[in-house]
Amino acid sequence: MSVILYDYWRSSASYRVRIALNLAGISYQAVSVDLVAGDHRSDVHLARNPQGLVPVLEIDGLRLTQSLAIIDYLDQTRGMGLLPAEPAARAQALALAQSIAVDLHPVCNLSVARHATTLSGSAEGMPGDWMRHFIRPGLLAFEALLNGFEQAPYCTGTQPGLADLCLIPQMYNARRWQVDLTGLPRILSVDAACADLPAFAQAHPDRHAPD
Repeated sequence: MSVILYDYWRSSASYRVRIALNLAGISYQAVSVDLVAGDHRSDVHLARNPQGLVPVLEIDGLRLTQSLAIIDYLDQTRGMGLLPAEPAARAQALALAQSIAVDLHPVCNLSVARHATTLSGSAEGMPGDWMRHFIRPGLLAFEALLNGFEQAPYCTGTQPGLADLCLIPQMYNARRWQVDLTGLPRILSVDAACADLPAFAQAHPDRHAPD
């Protein structure tokens, strides 16, 4: 049974699922849902996911939504070891990942930034000012949280974990919106280590941009 990923090339949530699929060695068919064109609001896509969001993953006879839930399923069924087994260490690593995926990413979602731009009367500098306002403080907090872990060379140890899958797409967004990345040595070290891994490189948006 083929694996199908409905995604959008610049979607952070889709990006992290692409990394997970690559790390798990799962071949998949990518089907683009163009968020800019409004494909996510079509009846066809709403039948896949009533939230009108990406990604949606069809795998093992299931149709899964929500990137963290999808990654958890892959982790549990493919033995990826993305989080520690010990409860305290697991909670700490999960909190690190969620600081981006649950707190930072949603407020910088394209639809949120667009709405903020509309409410501002398309004020000069929007939506870039909005993105930078949230992304740099979020990364500074992540950098501080990393002090509780040994980067060897990834966020929480010697192999990529859930936090890396959440961080790297956010770094793409940070560079896209010209966020100041000074004072983030731990993050930049992890970013460089992940960039050397084919699973991350092959998931990069530039590899999935429309022709």
